[in-house]
Amino acid sequence: MARFVGSMSWFYFERRRTISIEMTNDRDPLLAIRPKTIGLIGFDQVTGLHLVAPTDTFATVALDDGYGNRIPCYEVHTIGVLSDRFRTETGFRFEAEHTLSNAPELDTIVIAGGRGVLRPEIADKICVWILRRINETRRIGAIGTGVRPLAATGLLNGREVTTHWRFARDLGQQFPRLKIDHRKSFVRDGPYYTTTGLTGGVNLSLAMIKEDYGPHLAKATEEELTLRLTKEDEQELPPDTAHSDNYPIDRFSELVAWVMRNLDADLSVEVLARRACMCPSHFSKVFKSILGQPPRNFVQNLRLNEARRRLLKRQKTVRTVFESVGFTSSPVFQEAFERKFGTRPSSCLQNQKSLKLATSNGSH
Repeated sequence: MARFVGSMSWFYFERRRTISIEMTNDRDPLLAIRPKTIGLIGFDQVTGLHLVAPTDTFATVALDDGYGNRIPCYEVHTIGVLSDRFRTETGFRFEAEHTLSNAPELDTIVIAGGRGVLRPEIADKICVWILRRINETRRIGAIGTGVRPLAATGLLNGREVTTHWRFARDLGQQFPRLKIDHRKSFVRDGPYYTTTGLTGGVNLSLAMIKEDYGPHLAKATEEELTLRLTKEDEQELPPDTAHSDNYPIDRFSELVAWVMRNLDADLSVEVLARRACMCPSHFSKVFKSILGQPPRNFVQNLRLNEARRRLLKRQKTVRTVFESVGFTSSPVFQEAFERKFGTRPSSCLQNQKSLKLATSNGSH
């Protein structure tokens, strides 16, 4: 981590831009330039970039008062959940300005992600605190797994959200009323913002800046937040090659062998992608390019072929066979089997009995 930070200059400020603003409030011009307060929620085992990235992004935004002075648009407050001191997932120490008990009034709340937010004692405290603050808060954002305590409030029920793909299934099981699409890197539904990915904190901040001050200031801020690679870093990047080079067939051969040994297990795209160390959407594309069909179709064909083999070779019932290869219900199995082989599964058992009877009578 230290080498990474040392060799790459995060949020390098290429140049300073300021955008003038005209005072439109005749009664109180100061209201037009009063900084909006942002609260960033941190805790032990937080993802450090989820705190640093939004802080640096919001701090970049400033206006020109017409006399060469910079007026900050945001006032960022870091807030600890259990304490004002906590560590990131990689061991860095943070010291927050506030805790949940003494946080100031906030225009916007942003919940960082990380393993720590999945702990009940952390998620529950954030959930209760948000419900107490909801009437005085204009909007709430969550980065990655930071959506967990926000979902627990019930405020996201029926709304579209995104989160890290590894966490999407668990989130859906815990909160079935959410509309989760982990393929999207950013989602806004009403006053709630959710985002994911390495640059999730930056994307969230830029969306809020655009809403508050318009697209021109958001674009200027985006241009200032640049990521520069040294020559050493560029040499370490893999070359642009075909999928067959980056993801050799051997990698998928091992996966197929594992699938054959575990036909009764959960073989969803998410599970298979995790075993291949790839994100689900990219895994599906590469899988189809190598094996010629989507993962779901491929797995179902394997299950049906194995089911037919077991029906013909072993003395088992249809129920025990379809359960042993991963089908969860008889109607689904019956329909898929007939569509593939043009016959009912029970016919295989009848053929097996006929063959045994002929054998016992001396026929071939």
